[in-house]
Amino acid sequence: MDASLPSLAVAGGRARELDLRRLYLEQGAFLWRSLERLGVRESDLEDVMQEVLMVVHRRASSFDSRRSKITTWLFGICLRVAQGHRRRAYFRREKLHETVFDRAHERTPENDHEQRDLERKLKLIRDQMSLEKRATFVLFELEGLPCEQIAELMGVPLGTVHSRIHSARAQFKAALNEGPSPDRGEP
Repeated sequence: MDASLPSLAVAGGRARELDLRRLYLEQGAFLWRSLERLGVRESDLEDVMQEVLMVVHRRASSFDSRRSKITTWLFGICLRVAQGHRRRAYFRREKLHETVFDRAHERTPENDHEQRDLERKLKLIRDQMSLEKRATFVLFELEGLPCEQIAELMGVPLGTVHSRIHSARAQFKAALNEGPSPDRGEP
């Protein structure tokens, strides 16, 4: 990395200057994974990622390292951008197509079919959850954030976070055992 590039300079916990290139190099994979987990389709990921980075650039001064980790702040931005993306009419009209996520490990021909079926099933389960429930589930189960931090990030009561996690787990378990079923509404 170029040593002349400024980093995220923090004085008293507040961001003064943000180097988007460095942020992208250090947190790009996290942003990409977060957008995927929030249901942004592969064909839209680059555009939505760019939108996230534009928001990060505009809101850099609002980051306060005393209040949250950079990843928590970034996930909040991803969540709001993904919500806006989902509301767009063209998103609902496009035909979805299945793609297999490129993994670091190689698959053998024997397990390739089984892996694709599992990925398809997991995607269907995820897509049937409301965005709020899915985001809560991802933050808790995959990112390992505590419920209190999720409640603050999403601006909801702690009980709502617990309810969403419980509901998402039940929906996930039922869908794995029986096949996907539609989201029954927000708790």
